[in-house]
Amino acid sequence: MPKILVIDDDRAILLLATKALEPFAEVTTALTGEEGLEQVKSKSFDVVLLDIQLPDRSGMAIYCEIRAHDRRLPVIFMTADAGSQTTIEAMQLGAFDYIAKPLAVEPLQKLVNKAIEQRKMSSVAVAIAADDKLPDDSSELFIGKSQPMLEVFKSIGRVSKQDVPVLIRGESGTGKELVARALYQYSHRDQGPFLAVNCAALPDNLLESELFGHEKGAFTGAETRRIGKFEQCNGGTLFLDEIGDMAASVQAKVLRVLQEQRFERVGGNKELQTDVRIIAATNRPLEKMVEEGEYREDLLYRLNGVTIDLPPLRQRSSDIPLLVQHFLTQAKHDLNKPDLEGIAPETLSLLNAYRWPGNVRQLRAVIRRCVLDCVMPVIVPDVLPKELTAPSDSNEPAAAEETSGEAATEKADDSGVCGSKLPELVERLLRDKSTDVYAQTIEYLERFVILRVLQETGGNQSQAAEILGITRGKLRDRVITYGIQLYRDVSAN
Repeated sequence: MPKILVIDDDRAILLLATKALEPFAEVTTALTGEEGLEQVKSKSFDVVLLDIQLPDRSGMAIYCEIRAHDRRLPVIFMTADAGSQTTIEAMQLGAFDYIAKPLAVEPLQKLVNKAIEQRKMSSVAVAIAADDKLPDDSSELFIGKSQPMLEVFKSIGRVSKQDVPVLIRGESGTGKELVARALYQYSHRDQGPFLAVNCAALPDNLLESELFGHEKGAFTGAETRRIGKFEQCNGGTLFLDEIGDMAASVQAKVLRVLQEQRFERVGGNKELQTDVRIIAATNRPLEKMVEEGEYREDLLYRLNGVTIDLPPLRQRSSDIPLLVQHFLTQAKHDLNKPDLEGIAPETLSLLNAYRWPGNVRQLRAVIRRCVLDCVMPVIVPDVLPKELTAPSDSNEPAAAEETSGEAATEKADDSGVCGSKLPELVERLLRDKSTDVYAQTIEYLERFVILRVLQETGGNQSQAAEILGITRGKLRDRVITYGIQLYRDVSAN
């Protein structure tokens, strides 16, 4: 049974906590902080309930000593004033949670059970570890080993040295600016300036002034001459993000710069010469906008000298563990969480299963939020946002991306030799215009075979590895990669 220590000088609290927790745990009590510390150092506990106000010592001082002894041990503070400054300070120190007095039995049981579960998860090996050392230029790293990303890297290598416009296309959050910066860094213009303008973030008149500059008195508020980005970026690279949101009047002037490398400031009549390479990006259907008269066809052709298509994260799900490790290490340093060890296998399963409508940007935000909210050394599923843990129509994983052991095992059961599921998967990938059909199909087949063999062996990895003809280490890696919840799901079938 789980072992719980309750430290409080109020005997009524000790009695209530004991009665509430005894049905599912072994409860030990202590009336003073020193007595509680002796218990922690002499025995092993799964949870500690600690009063903030103790007769001999401050509860927070006791907490610090408990944490120094075992930082994986969840400590729940008990306080008569849940809104007090002391409680806030206790949470800042890294307490698991707090509960207000007088204690209510059901909330106490739920909170303690939650702490017990997280204690168990924090005691097993992490699926992905947070590195102690931050890589150089980590914010600019371009991460990915999947086939779609290798195609992107090859495209960057082919066109970076060529002085031609490049159009980067992809969903919001896929990392289009990183592609633009990579094109700049590997070009012969890398010693020149690199400037970025978000065309969707500025009103039309301000965007025109931002790009081309303006003369004094050109419009109300133009009290001095302003140098625009095309002038500032002479000899360098200008990145125009969200190019599909540009007004028709600005489109015409940008087209002229692309054709002749000449322009005029707003309100000016002097023609200026520039030498700028333009890299543009959009998540909008420019061809359809051309058909509807919302976008200039000649500008689209000029921008589209070379097109680089960035895949959404759901089409390169094999890169998720690499991205998670990078963002985890980054957040560990940025948010000053030196005790953070990594992510639990169950958490990685959920991250792998999610569809990520916000792509890499959303993944980065989720990892940072988890690191911020995590009070244990290991990030467990309870820390994830609700949309990742609660099933919904928008988060139904594709057949090739499912990582729940139970769901995948059911597929193994009802699909025969993958039955009709494999053709359905291929058809879905073709409809989504995936450029990773082969890799995702092979991944599906591999997952099916591994699940079926594990089911046959009752979850015994040694036997499964022997039947599969691979090492147990390789099998373990596949179990983690595919998020197979081995002990709960496979053995249950």
